[in-house]
Amino acid sequence: MAFLEVNYYSKVLGMDRVMNVILPELSDHNPTWTTETLKDIPVLYLLHGMSGDHAIWQRRTSIERLVRQTPVAIVMPSTDLAWYTNTTYGLNYFDALARELPEKVASLFPQISTKREKNFVAGLSMGGYGAFKLALGTNQFSYAASLSGALVGNPRQEDFLKMEKLSYWQGIFGDFDSFAGSKNDILALAKTCDKRPKLYAWIGEQDFLKPINDVAISTLQQLNYDITYETAPGTHEWYYWNKQIERVLEWLPINYVQEERLS
Repeated sequence: MAFLEVNYYSKVLGMDRVMNVILPELSDHNPTWTTETLKDIPVLYLLHGMSGDHAIWQRRTSIERLVRQTPVAIVMPSTDLAWYTNTTYGLNYFDALARELPEKVASLFPQISTKREKNFVAGLSMGGYGAFKLALGTNQFSYAASLSGALVGNPRQEDFLKMEKLSYWQGIFGDFDSFAGSKNDILALAKTCDKRPKLYAWIGEQDFLKPINDVAISTLQQLNYDITYETAPGTHEWYYWNKQIERVLEWLPINYVQEERLS
């Protein structure tokens, strides 16, 4: 596997951006891989939470080791603190990540597949919201996974004010009264989605976001989405996300090879 830090320019945002990429390559570590193996490679876009950036998955988890024997590319971008959203202050992070970024990846890495059935997205906390939002708001991704996701439909203002002040949230989403049914409401997006992705969600039983996950998953089930919902003892922290990202890899259609199975 090659690990690359890619600096590129985003026309949508009007600024330089950075993404980390884990890319399969021919090497002695994978003697069965051929040039054919590494054509049309599936890709997982891995999204960070509120306190993270493009490097946080690499720093806090075993993601590079986990995919060492699996021909899948991992793309780790940053949305800063913008919630994968076209913000009210004029920076269109949703467009930059949902539409521009896959085009940028295709131009820089032609061996990575552009096929919907080979494009996946996953994230934690804010990134879990982003993963479902990107998958339900576009036709780009066939699988989407949320770990401890902020799967908000109609957010309660008082809950959000526990995390940040009102002016911050208004800068991202606008007024809370207009959130439900908007393009930022993942449950509203689920009702109008053209090509339904398969969905996966995990959350710890002691996580403060579990109640909104229960509501969101119930709604998605009522809408007849193909969704796997799993819970286990746990809180909102990296110890659990490091464990659960392997579960996501097992769930994705990528022929995941666990390292411990190798001789």
